Formats: sequence, structure tokens, C-alpha cells
Amino acid sequence: MQQAIDKELDARGLVCPLPILRTKQSLAAMSSGQILRIIATDKGSVIDFQVFAEQTGHTLLSMSQTADEFVFVLKKR
Repeated sequence: MQQAIDKELDARGLVCPLPILRTKQSLAAMSSGQILRIIATDKGSVIDFQVFAEQTGHTLLSMSQTADEFVFVLKKR
């Protein structure tokens, strides 16, 4: 069962490190357990979000790619 998205971040057109920086800002304004969906176009973001989740303790619930976009779903710790 897919959890409800609490907030969405459009990081399309941004390149490293901006998608991660914007994600950090968004997560800072959210409560523990809330879900953030990020849409990015930077190919490097695939590795960046995996590392970010490992280093920060947030849970990367899903990662998908459609055409030229990458969609990440993170759960705030």
C-alpha cells in the first residue's frame, strides 16, 4: 500500500548539489514520519539520494525513472 505524500518537491532542472540541498530544506520543515516526493532531472541524483538517505537516516521508500525524470520518495526519520 502506497503511503500518502505529505509534500512534493520539484527539483527538475537543478543539478548537484541543489536537489539534495532543497530536499534538506523541505525535510527540515516536516515532521518525523512524513513523506516527501522529489522529482529531479539530474542523472547524478540517483546516487545522491541513496547516499543522502544512508547518511541522514531518512528512509528512501522508492525510486523510479520515467523518461528524463527521476522520482524519489523519502520518509523523514
